[in-house]
Amino acid sequence: MVTGASRLVVRNAEAEPDSCNWASETPPKREKLHLGAMATSSLGSHEILAHSLETGHKSISSVSRRGLLWHLRPRQSRVGLFEIGPGHELHRMTRMMQEGLWAATQVSRNNPPKGPPTQKDFLEVMTQVHQEGFELGTLAGPAFARLRQSIGLTEEDYQATLGPGDPYLQFFSTSKSKASFFLTHDQRFFVKTQRRQEVQVLLAHLPRYVQHLQKHPHSLLARLLGVYSLRVARGKKKYFIIMQCIFYPTSRISERYDIKGCEVSRWVDPAPEGSPLVLVLKDLNFQERTIRLGAQRSWFLRQMELDTAFLRELNVLDYSLLVAIQFLHKEETDNYNCIFSTFRSLKGAPETEGQNRRMLPNLPNALHILDGPDQRYFLGLVDLTTVYGFRKRLEHLWKMMRYPGQSISTVSPAHYARRLCRWAEAHTE
Repeated sequence: MVTGASRLVVRNAEAEPDSCNWASETPPKREKLHLGAMATSSLGSHEILAHSLETGHKSISSVSRRGLLWHLRPRQSRVGLFEIGPGHELHRMTRMMQEGLWAATQVSRNNPPKGPPTQKDFLEVMTQVHQEGFELGTLAGPAFARLRQSIGLTEEDYQATLGPGDPYLQFFSTSKSKASFFLTHDQRFFVKTQRRQEVQVLLAHLPRYVQHLQKHPHSLLARLLGVYSLRVARGKKKYFIIMQCIFYPTSRISERYDIKGCEVSRWVDPAPEGSPLVLVLKDLNFQERTIRLGAQRSWFLRQMELDTAFLRELNVLDYSLLVAIQFLHKEETDNYNCIFSTFRSLKGAPETEGQNRRMLPNLPNALHILDGPDQRYFLGLVDLTTVYGFRKRLEHLWKMMRYPGQSISTVSPAHYARRLCRWAEAHTE
């Protein structure tokens, strides 16, 4: 939402003062967001006075009318998730995110990407200053617009799902991260706050991430859809990413797991029987389970090798294999051999030699769904921003001394990749 007029600032390889803390009283120190290997000197900036779009006013007017009746409408039961409605401590923040994302996506709708990506696409930082007292920054916007386009996600759909309307859902994660986690109302997109250093890593790796997905369009890597920053008044920035939710569609999912292939601190106490709470369990909770993929097992193991080899090349570790399980209905198992479509359902997939292709189910979120003989599995690799640097090397030494002979999460990227692939091989059939 942009009321009245807003100021649109476009920069390359530069961002406003950064921090992952929420609004600060004192003016922040000015610093730059360096993009690792991609960083160049600033190419300058220009400002455009962007008048609010008529469609934006119509959308917000509609939202305001709906807001009056928000507490009266029937609410769909969302087990273990909490609507961020009026009165919630995060309501103001998420409303600004929704309004800012609506306006930011309108820019990409008005200026759709054309031709192959350029270096400038990966470096661009667009800042929209809203009269409501906040700024929303869009990082590498044209590059992510192309990514969304490549998986068949329209800008109209992206804007409608993330923009003003139904409130976001808060998700309480079992992760040790201090990040905040949100889902869109339909649980289709996942929103996660990130530290500035994590954003730096993500943007530095973005060109190679895009190339990997072009070469391996069936990759298990989570599909990142956008990287943004939010700053209120003269406070400090908070960064967040948006990606496709791997656990979508959520109906009938019975179990969820976060797998790292190790043992230390990898147990979550399950929810009591009959509890409505959604928990993401971990490695030790999965010990006696098996992922039954049947004919798709060989594809899955090969794709795990390809994706973890890519992450190893980036010197990345601490990523997770997310696994969710859904039991198929009898009619679905009876039609097991008839529910697949070809990869032609994705637009513009190049015929690259050596791709690991598979048959895709004719379902939403097909890239993260594998059907076995009697169960459906949602599978994807997430959290791709932890680099094996000096701190992680020290953490590795400390954990080795504290947990001698035990399997710990902080190991070299090569060891981490091999171990997760071994886990996949041992727990599939």
